[in-house]
Amino acid sequence: MLPERSRQANYRTWLPAITAILLIFPHGAQAWGRNANKLVVNKAIDTLPADIRDFFESNRALLSQHVTDPLDSIVKTAAERHNHVLFLDKYGKFPYDALPRTYKAAVTKFGKTKLQANGLLPWQVGVYSEKLTEAMKVGHWDEAKLDAAILANYVAETHDPFNTTEDFDGRVTGQLGISDRFGTTLIDRYSSFFPMRPNDARFIDDPTDHAFEACLSSHSWLESILLADRNSRHGQNSYNDEYFDRFYNAAAETLIRTLSDAATDVGSYWLTAWINAGRPQLAP
Repeated sequence: MLPERSRQANYRTWLPAITAILLIFPHGAQAWGRNANKLVVNKAIDTLPADIRDFFESNRALLSQHVTDPLDSIVKTAAERHNHVLFLDKYGKFPYDALPRTYKAAVTKFGKTKLQANGLLPWQVGVYSEKLTEAMKVGHWDEAKLDAAILANYVAETHDPFNTTEDFDGRVTGQLGISDRFGTTLIDRYSSFFPMRPNDARFIDDPTDHAFEACLSSHSWLESILLADRNSRHGQNSYNDEYFDRFYNAAAETLIRTLSDAATDVGSYWLTAWINAGRPQLAP
């Protein structure tokens, strides 16, 4: 147990980051909704090669159930939110080279408090990629299934454009609730029409670096989504059916592409973990 003085010092160190997180995220706000995460997981299984597909297919229900566990953790623990975002626009201009991609170098340059406040998403993807690899390597299959589901959540988060900006919920642009309308409501309303076509899973050389690249790609879609939202609201006094039909027609291509890319990457991270584990025989 830490001495009282150490606990107080630790509290003072982490308090600014936790306070920033609470201020940034309005109560109940989240990125991809539950249906989005389940859609991504189900499509990700379809990207896998025959060598490992049966394992994930037989655990489809379990993966769909637990892919939203990190969202439940956010409700219980405010500090979990920083694992779901990376506010790139806090680090200068595109391509945000000011932010080192190795965690140690980033901490050395900016300190833990700033990194916590601005998000740790790519590094969290790296952590869970390694956890899944190790669980597969030693044959801890129950742990591997849970790690695969949680990893899928974090990987999907890298493909949500609103996880990459301090304007997470449209506060800066005056478009409050935009992340929920884009990442939850459009999917809940129109997902039965989605022609998602993810690519086949492939090996990822550097899981953390790849997560950074996914965040950069997602960030590039922000302006077009914000414009689609503004145009769809024109002449409307509320977010009614006409607004959502307009918004879907304007943003559907981007939404379907980001979700398809997320499914491709989830499958690729699972495949990569299995290869890095030495291609073990997967238990049911």
